Amino acid sequence: MLSSGGGSDSCSKDMAVELGDEPHVLVVDDSLIDRKLVERLLKNSSCKVTTAENALRAVNYLRLGNDTLEGTVSEVNMIITDYCMPGMTGYELLKKIKESSVLKEVPVVIMSSENIPTRINQCLEEGAKMFMLKPLTRPDVKQLKWHLMKCRS
Repeated sequence: MLSSGGGSDSCSKDMAVELGDEPHVLVVDDSLIDRKLVERLLKNSSCKVTTAENALRAVNYLRLGNDTLEGTVSEVNMIITDYCMPGMTGYELLKKIKESSVLKEVPVVIMSSENIPTRINQCLEEGAKMFMLKPLTRPDVKQLKWHLMKCRS
């Protein structure tokens, strides 16, 4: 199941994927199995993938909250995060990303094994591009790639 967020369909020029470039996707999930599954599906779809085992690692990778370093990370074209993780949830990570002047235009996709409508709506209202049920499948990744390719034009 895919739920798409509303709002603007435009992408920041800085976050646009240039023709011929592999889109760079950051995958955040505390489950090694789910993380590896999403990584494999994305790599098979010609994406560059970086993984993080929790939201705090993703915050460090993205250098969120550090004004002097923010934006020095290699360009990320999309962030896919699990909702339920220890320490910091995917929803809290989403909020941090959307508060960042550098990263707020990067599309964020939330994944969860639980189909809870209030949770889905909360994430979409906060700025998530999509909410997807786990485990992700090949058709799900095709949908993700379609969103990434919309940024090319």
